[in-house]
Amino acid sequence: MALTDVPVDPSSPQAQDWITGELSKPEYQAAKPTWFDIASKAVQDWLASLLNGPTGSAPPVLLIVVLLVLAALVVTAFLVFGRPTVNRRTAASRRAVFGATDSRTADELRLAASTAASAEDWVTAIEEQFRAIALALAERTLLTVTPGTTATEFAVRAAEVFPAETDALSGAARDFDRVRYLSGSGTEAQFQRLIALDQRLSRTRPSLPPVAVPTVPA
Repeated sequence: MALTDVPVDPSSPQAQDWITGELSKPEYQAAKPTWFDIASKAVQDWLASLLNGPTGSAPPVLLIVVLLVLAALVVTAFLVFGRPTVNRRTAASRRAVFGATDSRTADELRLAASTAASAEDWVTAIEEQFRAIALALAERTLLTVTPGTTATEFAVRAAEVFPAETDALSGAARDFDRVRYLSGSGTEAQFQRLIALDQRLSRTRPSLPPVAVPTVPA
């Protein structure tokens, strides 16, 4: 074929067909940016325009907004996951004797303890009976108990009002903490000691004026 047969000056439609055919080859198609590449580039350009601005540096207002967003994220994480604790057992030991939403009376707590004991659920029985003892003294205005009062604090303050029951109150607080926070199984004997202590306290005249139990953060 003579060189003069090669069209060196093709018409516009013919040139367009050649270009289209060339770009349709696999090596050109593989090099085309994907939709993800295009979207990523658009986001990068947008962020760069926000941070750099026309002067090449981030505007002070934008920096403040970014800091506020980061602070909000930290606060949200704190609220969701809570503050870190070095010793979970220590934190648990400071929990309240009474739940913040528990509005039951001492008699209602006694009934709950008796029901649990009938089912041989000694953990619940001991917890509810100890709460009944504490709340009964509060109802007699001998002590002030709050959602932040711990079992040990209650026992110490109650012993000031009933000094003859110091050992029994201390033992009752230990039994409560053992089943509540240390995964103790509890026994019928422990429950019966709480019942006997509750009965003695209800019959005993207090020896000191009313005292208040301070609130300790949970």
